[in-house]
Amino acid sequence: MIQVNMKYLFLTSIVIIAMNSCTQQEEGEASDLSGEELELEKEKIKATITEMWDAVEKRDLSRYEQYVHPDFTQFGEYDSVLLVGKAAEVEGMRRSLAKSTDVHTEMVAPRITVKGNVAWVVYYWEDHGRSNGTPFSTHGKSTRIFVKENDKWLCIHGHYTLLPFER
Repeated sequence: MIQVNMKYLFLTSIVIIAMNSCTQQEEGEASDLSGEELELEKEKIKATITEMWDAVEKRDLSRYEQYVHPDFTQFGEYDSVLLVGKAAEVEGMRRSLAKSTDVHTEMVAPRITVKGNVAWVVYYWEDHGRSNGTPFSTHGKSTRIFVKENDKWLCIHGHYTLLPFER
């Protein structure tokens, strides 16, 4: 009985330690960056997403891929399997651009967390455009993970979920 209790105590301790080490940094909480530096990094990350969308709007695939990490992974709105690798993402975007025009995306209520050289952003999006000549409009929620390499934030993972329109 003592062995079972010791195992339980050990596992409980591990879970508590893991939970404490993974808690999200809240506004005003201590960071390795000053408040001003932290806000600057958050703005850089938000600008990176905006630049990615701008490249899509301007149909500039080479500019878009500059923001994608080589180890990129994605669960897209319609994906049933994990997309793996920068080449797969760039090819998917190439196919999308071949049939889409006038695409515009807006970020709504972003929440950005920075932990060293890793950051994640959760937000809602709204977009519209034309696909094969037919107008479309969608909205959804997203999580993107970024890593900072050579002083540049690169998107290493994206997870996107469409939300139904409520009428």
